[in-house]
Amino acid sequence: MAPAYAQSINRCTGADGTTIYTDRRCSDVGAVSTPQRGAAPGPAPRAYRGCPRNVQDLMHEVSTAIDSRDVNRLAGVYHFAGVSHRNGHNVMDRLEVIVQRPLVRIVPVQAQATAPASAPSAEYSGSTFPSRATQPLATAAAARRRPVALRLEQTVGDRITPRSTVLGLRRHMGCWWVSL
Repeated sequence: MAPAYAQSINRCTGADGTTIYTDRRCSDVGAVSTPQRGAAPGPAPRAYRGCPRNVQDLMHEVSTAIDSRDVNRLAGVYHFAGVSHRNGHNVMDRLEVIVQRPLVRIVPVQAQATAPASAPSAEYSGSTFPSRATQPLATAAAARRRPVALRLEQTVGDRITPRSTVLGLRRHMGCWWVSL
């Protein structure tokens, strides 16, 4: 018999829409298998060890906090430096609202690239279409830019209506943090 910690846990959706975690098949508990979010197959999940040292670890921690509806875990990656006691309570209230909404996905937000002064205007009128020669080209430097925010795409209570929240990103003391 395999040890209890080696059993796989299934994520299921009950008839009333609630999420059920079980070590049995979903059909055994009167539920259906919950499809995983649109994550592409990739490396094994990262273990969380201390503060997130890169944006991927931060995204994993935010996702795990929301999936488990754990406001304290989300607060653990919030940049509270310089936040007053009163404002800290307001932040916690806002984080509580965030963790109560089902997460669809997290999208890193890149800073808008500024066009060089000599670049042609991006405005076109009439039937004039931009040619490839006049469209700005993406540079390798632009592709390597770090994200400036994370956009949380979630749904509200009816699990249909989309809701988007943007969390700012900050790097402090070698760690990545979110802020509202």
